[in-house]
Amino acid sequence: MTTEKLVSEIRKKHSFLCVGLDVDLDKIPSFLLNEEDPIFSFNKAIIDATHQFAVAYKPNTAFYEAYGIQGWKSLEKTIKYLNENYPEVFTIADAKRGDIGNTSSRYAKAFFEDLGFDSVTVAPYMGKDSVEPFLNFKDKHTILLALTSNEGAFDFQTKKVEDDEVYKHVLKTSKNWKNSENLMYVIGATKAEYLAEVRNIVPKSFLLVPGVGAQGGSLTEVCKYGMAENIGLLINSSRGIIYASQEANFAEVAAKQAEKMQLEMKTILDGIH
Repeated sequence: MTTEKLVSEIRKKHSFLCVGLDVDLDKIPSFLLNEEDPIFSFNKAIIDATHQFAVAYKPNTAFYEAYGIQGWKSLEKTIKYLNENYPEVFTIADAKRGDIGNTSSRYAKAFFEDLGFDSVTVAPYMGKDSVEPFLNFKDKHTILLALTSNEGAFDFQTKKVEDDEVYKHVLKTSKNWKNSENLMYVIGATKAEYLAEVRNIVPKSFLLVPGVGAQGGSLTEVCKYGMAENIGLLINSSRGIIYASQEANFAEVAAKQAEKMQLEMKTILDGIH
């Protein structure tokens, strides 16, 4: 998936919604537990119901790894289903990897080649040689953790080093890495006041923005400060959509929540054209 195709899909659907597939067996409708693969059955229903309103899906791998080999198989089935049935959507492996070069190369192969994701989230703490192996893959994207939505983000990310916050060092330094045009960045919606400064450093890069909805982030504020000429935003919503109901009509209710967000996004997009 090229950036141009992603932008085209955003304009076609009037949406920059990413649905997070963070599946917890304790939270899905109980009747699905009788299925051979409850996780995949849940994901399939959510995807089929929401794909017309979303341009991206983001499974958080921890929610699959927690169930061992069966959970990993569910993840494989989910990404295969997306790639075969909805190839127009952008897929994100929310894996937060990042290790020495040869290890990163294997992680990149696992998510890009073996599983077939379009992108993967990566932690930048170990620097250039831990990230560039992910950037070597053509038409694949590396989403760097820059300024996250959690409370602990202030422990390091906003501390000043040489008169610049650490997250700004991450943004500025990463622009000099090989194939940096394949970089996207995670910027939390709860840090919307920082988005203008982020855009000064990476004016055209796509930002993956978690934290709208359940975590209290404002879609309007994020778009006001973070939207770029090519839209440049993917707004992630997980719990607010996939767990909107635990009843038999859970997928239908999820679709209504996704449509609600899509209509808000359409209003914003219509307002800038």
